[in-house]
Amino acid sequence: MTGTSAMTGTTGPVTGADAAGAEGAGAEGADGARRLVREALARARSGDAPGPDTPAGRARPELPGPPLPVPARVDRVLRHALAGTRFRPAASAGGLHPVDTHLLLGSGCGLPPGRYAYDPARHRLHRLHRRGGGAVPVGGAPDGAVAVLTAVARRTVSHYGHRAWPLVLLDLGHAAAALALAGAPAVSLDAPGALLSAALGGRVAEPALAAARLTPGTDAGALLEWAAGGTDPGPGGGVASAGERSDLASARAVLGVLAAAGGSGRPTWCAAPAPLPGHVLLGRRSAEPGFTGVPDADALACLLAAAGSGPGRGPGWCLAVGGPEPGLLALAPGGTDGGPDGGPDGGLVRVAHGEVLPTLALWGARQGWIAAAGAVLLAHGCPDDAPPERVRREHLAAGYGVGVAQALATARGLPSRPVGSWQDADLGAALGDAPGRNRVLHGLALGRTFAPHMSAPHMSAPHMLAAHMSATHTSAPHVAVSHTSPSHMSGRQMSPPPTSGPHNCPPPMSAPHTTPVPRPGDDAS
Repeated sequence: MTGTSAMTGTTGPVTGADAAGAEGAGAEGADGARRLVREALARARSGDAPGPDTPAGRARPELPGPPLPVPARVDRVLRHALAGTRFRPAASAGGLHPVDTHLLLGSGCGLPPGRYAYDPARHRLHRLHRRGGGAVPVGGAPDGAVAVLTAVARRTVSHYGHRAWPLVLLDLGHAAAALALAGAPAVSLDAPGALLSAALGGRVAEPALAAARLTPGTDAGALLEWAAGGTDPGPGGGVASAGERSDLASARAVLGVLAAAGGSGRPTWCAAPAPLPGHVLLGRRSAEPGFTGVPDADALACLLAAAGSGPGRGPGWCLAVGGPEPGLLALAPGGTDGGPDGGPDGGLVRVAHGEVLPTLALWGARQGWIAAAGAVLLAHGCPDDAPPERVRREHLAAGYGVGVAQALATARGLPSRPVGSWQDADLGAALGDAPGRNRVLHGLALGRTFAPHMSAPHMSAPHMLAAHMSATHTSAPHVAVSHTSPSHMSGRQMSPPPTSGPHNCPPPMSAPHTTPVPRPGDDAS
């Protein structure tokens, strides 16, 4: 790639001792936290291969007391968002599912008010034991139901090693998106970790990084009411216990810092998109590699707009497409309505020309099948020196956006597969910008036809989606886009890269020292 862009070295492992230093007070503690995250981010993005797999621990939390049926008021949203074992409505890197869910149930929810843990494998609730406080806030439990999402790093570290903690953040975003699409009225990706931990009554040691209001009418201040009188156990396991391997210690330390990076204010709640039918949510699966063909322009524009409409200030979004006119596409000005009931107001504009999918295949853990996909939706941003708050915000929003986009792709009958592992994926430098300012964070590979040995799932979409369904075809269509791109993106050219390298992938345009690190079963379930 050449041209100027306006699109918005490896370090050693970080240890639990680094986390302890980051917890100090004042500027020194803040500097330590920033250094901890910056060094861990550099290593996660490097070409260093993860070590051998390690035990993942329990696939679900060890829960107290007898299992209780999920009450009707929250049954649908949990069943259609999070229930299952390896295969669940929410995608997860390697099917490892590091996200645990805890519920704060008020009056009228079908169970006594209190704090509960959710067992996704059995679709049951367990009431958390009392410890250091009552089952409900002193002033009484607020009406409605709130879910708090916590991160169990060990599960993802078991396979991905030092690359795990960004994947955990992406998985948290996917889980939040699944709850939103299943009917949760609002989600928060910036709630302070101390507030979430206090709302859980100090009963959960793992870092809490996201929340969702599960029932209509749940007050935006419900978390604050649950937190009143609660205790915060600290940074969510930021300091590793003796004997923990360094990758796990680092992941726990970084996630603890990022949980604290939510700040001390009130959480920001983002209204969820219109819920999707249950059969669409339950039918979401990451397609087997081998799907091909460029989806039509209307579908691409709808998915791109939907991905970028999530909570808060998220990453940038673009589409890499193959076919007869390969390049990078962005949403035209005005293309902002990407919900399931409508496409964007504007179309797509081409912001760069040339082959990009082979390079993405190399950046994406050398998964050669990406080069043959029709398109890849990309979340990008988060510079190498980003502060912890931005690292948390953009990774969670990237997972949320890809989660929403994959559900809509499922509704349209399009094969898709999230790609979460990216090494030396410096999109900005490849487009001529300064290096380290604009990295690929997450991706969703898309196609028009499933792999030859696979068949498209039968969606039987209801009338509300019928106008937006697109049948699959065997040939890649011409993607009609406007070439009147914004002036700051004009004249951009993606030069075809060399054709050498493993899996018929070219070497990266900006990272010639990437080490091949194929990991079977990577990225999504």
